[in-house]
Amino acid sequence: MSVYNMAKKIFTYRGKKLDELKLLSVKELAQLFPSRQRRKLNRGLSENEVNFLNKLKKKDGVKTHLRDMIIFPEMVGKTIKIHSGKEHVPILIQEEMIGFYLGELVLTRKRVGHTGPGVGATKSSSGATKR
Repeated sequence: MSVYNMAKKIFTYRGKKLDELKLLSVKELAQLFPSRQRRKLNRGLSENEVNFLNKLKKKDGVKTHLRDMIIFPEMVGKTIKIHSGKEHVPILIQEEMIGFYLGELVLTRKRVGHTGPGVGATKSSSGATKR
């Protein structure tokens, strides 16, 4: 049997399928999440987080600064523009991202790529010859 003939693996989160996760209440969902996320949900969602979820239900491509927002099952398939500190980066939410924070998906720092020294940075780059 070749690798290409295998059926797509069905996503489960802690033994529950995506449809089952969408039916759970916030309290029941919190019991499945890791302790950090569970603690945040037990304290309750802020007014900004509730407003964000309501906007996301109405339309796709919502911009947000809420990097500490937990990804819920009803967000799957939506595009969210998450602020990186400089710009809003669009991210398509997938099943595997459930339970993550939005901030974990968008980096705030870019990788430094050093090149050669610029003109005038060293004696050899000035073009002057020694006598």
